[in-house]
Amino acid sequence: MALSELERYLLYQSSSQLLQQDLITNALFQGGEVGKNLRSLLFSQNTLPALSNPYDEAITGTLRADSRAVQQNSKNVSEASSMMGIAKEGTAGIQTALDAMSQMIDDINSGKLSGSSATVQDNYKNLKNEILGYISNTEFNGIYMLDSSKWGTEQIDNNGSVYIQAFKDGGFNINFTAVDDLDFNDLDATKLANTTDRNAQKALLDNLSASMESIHSSYASRETGLNQQAAQLESQSLILAKAAENRRQSPTKSLESIILDFVTNVNGALLNESS
Repeated sequence: MALSELERYLLYQSSSQLLQQDLITNALFQGGEVGKNLRSLLFSQNTLPALSNPYDEAITGTLRADSRAVQQNSKNVSEASSMMGIAKEGTAGIQTALDAMSQMIDDINSGKLSGSSATVQDNYKNLKNEILGYISNTEFNGIYMLDSSKWGTEQIDNNGSVYIQAFKDGGFNINFTAVDDLDFNDLDATKLANTTDRNAQKALLDNLSASMESIHSSYASRETGLNQQAAQLESQSLILAKAAENRRQSPTKSLESIILDFVTNVNGALLNESS
């Protein structure tokens, strides 16, 4: 049976499309990148590369652990420095209030103020309450540094000592002074009206001021020393971490990073990080 013109046309079109699809398929999947990638995905023996060298992890394990421990100790000492700094600022606040009270008595003695004035006595009393507030509220993370009535906890013992883990096998204590034991309660605004009592208040203020100045100086010196120690421990931690990296047979850094580190170490960084 002879095919009609329409049937021959449809047959020709179908054959032509099949031929085109075959040519495209051969071009893409036999010699092209698409086919290569698909064959590689389906048939190749892919194995995941090891993320780390077990031997490297073993020989550098102690160094890396020591680096982390020293880093933590640096943070501990830095916190100790912060505690000293807060205690220093608390004593500075007390010192400021004492100076203001002493100045009030000088002004009374010179006639600028009246010791029997209710306003003057209220100001004197308010400064005393400010001092007591510094004593009872100077704290770091629940550790009260100036008020011995709040000592005797897991963090600070009855003598005002706080233990700081600062070394691999130990640490040291930092010590605080019981400021609440000083004679702040003897500051009495009602005694400003009488010359004898007022002079006694002045002598008391001078003694308290001398004591606070000594305590403040001690805290400031200790804060500076602890800051320096924390920086030294931080430096040790970095040295240990670098030593661990240097002992690896398979460096975790790329060749480009290693070369860049070498160049910056020899010639200096692009940014000045010393200031």
